[in-house]
Amino acid sequence: MDGLRQRFERFLEQKNVATEALGALEARTGVEKRYLAAGALALLSLYLLFGYGASLLCNVIGFVYPAYASVKAIESPNKEDDTVWLTYWVVYALFGLVEFFSDLLLFWFPFYYAGKCAFLLFCMSPGPWNGALILYHRVIRPLFLKHHMALDNAVSQLSGQALDTAAGITRDVLQVLARGRALINPASTTEPPAALETDPKSSQTPLLRHK
Repeated sequence: MDGLRQRFERFLEQKNVATEALGALEARTGVEKRYLAAGALALLSLYLLFGYGASLLCNVIGFVYPAYASVKAIESPNKEDDTVWLTYWVVYALFGLVEFFSDLLLFWFPFYYAGKCAFLLFCMSPGPWNGALILYHRVIRPLFLKHHMALDNAVSQLSGQALDTAAGITRDVLQVLARGRALINPASTTEPPAALETDPKSSQTPLLRHK
């Protein structure tokens, strides 16, 4: 419990959007920002448990702030924060893939969105206890190093088949368009039929001989 409190207090000492907003509220209300943060977390948890639109709020928490922090990391000269947020997006993408196939089942579990929000906050938490880095180094990276050759071969085969299919479809479409154009715009000039030539000898009628 003391370790969580120390992490929480160290987080409040950092400079980010959340701590700056808490500092502004502390200056206006006179309430320490750690109590404000605890109250905000309590209200957020209650809303995720019983509020309407908990899925939207959970997705906003897991997407908006990481996107903002990623843009700041790209613009900063330091490359360590780039790695941290790139790792977060890898974990977020894999989590979204798993959630897509299990959402119909997990949706009916109580406190699902509260647990999901807690997991995403754990993945984006700063410091050495960053959940995205922990999951990447302990789970994702070993699996990737073990199976990346097979994955590369599968991706190459699929991309080759996709290119061949796209080329075949394009060729068929062009052939159909060419045929349609030929039917709509037939040849405007046709050669007239050749005139029948009459044999001058055959046109002459034989003379009757009188006896």
